[in-house]
Amino acid sequence: MIAAAMAIGCNSAEAQNQTNFIGKNNITLKSDLMTPEALWAMGRIGGYQASPDGKKIVYQVSYYSVKENKSRTVIYVMDADGKNNKMLTTSSKSESDAVWTAGGQKIAYLCDGQIWEMNSDGSSRRQLTNDKTGIDGFLLSPDEKKVILIKQIPYHETIKENPSDLPKATGRLITDMNYRHWDEYVESIPHPFLAEVTTDGISEGFDIMKGEPYESPVKPFGGIEQFAWSPNSKTIAYTSRKKTGINYSISTDTDIYLYDTSTQKTVNICKPEGYKEPEIDPTKSMKHQAVNSPENLKNNPGYDTNPQYSPDGQYIAWLSMPRNGYESDRNRLCIYNVKTGEKTYATETLDTNVDAFCWGANSEDLYFISVWHGCENVYQTNLAGEVKQLTDGWHDYGSVQLLNDGKKLLAERHSMSQASELYVINPSKKEKESKAEQITFENKHLYDQMTFGKIQQRWVKTTDGKDMLYWIVLPSHFDETKKYPTLLFCEGGPQSPVSQFWSYRWNMQIMAANGYVVIAPNRRGLPGFGSEWNEEISGDWTGQCMKDYLTAIDDACENLPFVDKDRLGAVGASFGGFSVYYLAGHHDKRFKCFIAHDGAFNLESMYTDTEEAWFSNWEYEDAFWNKDQSENARRTYANSPHKFVDKWDTPILCIHGEKDYRINANQGMGAFNAARMRGIPAELLLFPDENHWVLKPQNGILWQRTFFNWLDRWLK
Repeated sequence: MIAAAMAIGCNSAEAQNQTNFIGKNNITLKSDLMTPEALWAMGRIGGYQASPDGKKIVYQVSYYSVKENKSRTVIYVMDADGKNNKMLTTSSKSESDAVWTAGGQKIAYLCDGQIWEMNSDGSSRRQLTNDKTGIDGFLLSPDEKKVILIKQIPYHETIKENPSDLPKATGRLITDMNYRHWDEYVESIPHPFLAEVTTDGISEGFDIMKGEPYESPVKPFGGIEQFAWSPNSKTIAYTSRKKTGINYSISTDTDIYLYDTSTQKTVNICKPEGYKEPEIDPTKSMKHQAVNSPENLKNNPGYDTNPQYSPDGQYIAWLSMPRNGYESDRNRLCIYNVKTGEKTYATETLDTNVDAFCWGANSEDLYFISVWHGCENVYQTNLAGEVKQLTDGWHDYGSVQLLNDGKKLLAERHSMSQASELYVINPSKKEKESKAEQITFENKHLYDQMTFGKIQQRWVKTTDGKDMLYWIVLPSHFDETKKYPTLLFCEGGPQSPVSQFWSYRWNMQIMAANGYVVIAPNRRGLPGFGSEWNEEISGDWTGQCMKDYLTAIDDACENLPFVDKDRLGAVGASFGGFSVYYLAGHHDKRFKCFIAHDGAFNLESMYTDTEEAWFSNWEYEDAFWNKDQSENARRTYANSPHKFVDKWDTPILCIHGEKDYRINANQGMGAFNAARMRGIPAELLLFPDENHWVLKPQNGILWQRTFFNWLDRWLK
């Protein structure tokens, strides 16, 4: 009966007539200015894949209902030039993760935790699995005879299972670290299961990591991209961090493993057989520990993720960070020779990150995404490491894949003025001259009703004589004769780029629509300006990066006549929230108000509160109780924002999610309480059900309204 009910839910042609069907929002706006409601009305393009012959593309879009306070993901198919676009989804439930099967004749997809299949026109739907656990993701083998299923298994390594005779007990007995991660208590972990595909459907399969208390894919964000099939369908490459408890919490050492489907044997291709990790002091940065010695770096002690086989099966490429404990190390493209075991790196001439990649059809070229000077563009390299930039412009590419036989690429692209859309790129032999053609126009009906602010770019000299880029976002109806309230945007990370990103919360165009100029600096500590610039922030959170913020806003006040220096605000999330808390005690009355979202306020508390201990170790360099602290550690703790509350004199809004286990909610509550005890106007927007982000539609709109009400109160 349960299976039958599920089948009705995921296969009902009448679903689109149901009142709870969440689909495209064809709304008419009341004005040409973006509102929170208009932002949440936008469709959000997600996964996509070209058919084997390159003639069609299947992709997914998520739609949100503010009234229902939830979302739904649907599946579309279209020709490779964007024509004949058709929504295939008929269910009131989300349908996602669509991939081509049967040579492009059919499409497999996920619905309600099960795998389904339909013809390429959406007809003849049938359920392929009836898995009692439920499936989080899947990857078919090239011969389509096997499939990897990602499923959750019980995990009680760090949180003990309660006695069976106490079924209503809510307590948790915790025995080690890593008992919660991102926004959940860790009582289950994902494992890959290998299942057979038959004419009758797909079996439940068996756990290829059975008995191993390790996760694969790696939480909290890993998915099916952390797995790959060999072209002959005999070997599975997968990503895992095979550590538990405190060892997991202090390490970023994930590796690539190969599983032989015939022998059921597994080998680690990042480290030699019998490898023994050097001893690690869990209270100190790994910067100078033996695990990151030049000799040990050849054993890939850092993040190694997202393997992909070359089409001929001779190589495996993956994303590789060199050092353990450093989550923002330079991401390189590692190439592994399957026959010899030799590892080389194909992007060493580019002093910035590889963010996503795919193989070329010839098994010699690779295409990848990388940020440079505030923009994410598409690059090409080869086995010899000869790098060439293909695209250029003020935009961010988010992912890339082959469209057909390698003559064209299919990519997702966005900017500060456009949400994600799909593009076809025709690679050029000339540097930066590859042309991109937009083939989806998911939100054109909304853009056509809105007036967006223009984006400008400006370079300025920092206090130590270096060149810094900052973006300028102008109000929607900009009048150069007027002066406008202006916001300093403080980026999080602390090492994520201020590129041409599109956000459904920290959205530059909704700030422009509300009449604000935005100054967004690529301050010290951001990728895209070389490793030295990127790494200068670690161990120095309150040094040059803070001077860079003030340099940008001071330059704007002095040289941009439309910036009103008497109506300045500073806003930011995560490290940006920390920045706001620090600037609140060091701004010399520049700003009239502050907004800090999920920011660190007390670094001593933050050191032991956060679930990913490697982050605190690398960034602060020492536990606060160590007597032999490094100079950087002493400076870090001495300059924690909570120690300068006596200098706070400016209204502040604190926002925090109570399910944020990265930066715990006590940080936001502590900052708010301190401000009120000092007699400073302050508000606290607390979300009991949100994590480091705000994901629910009604919470998102409450966030935006609170954000702009606070700014308008003090800057208008």
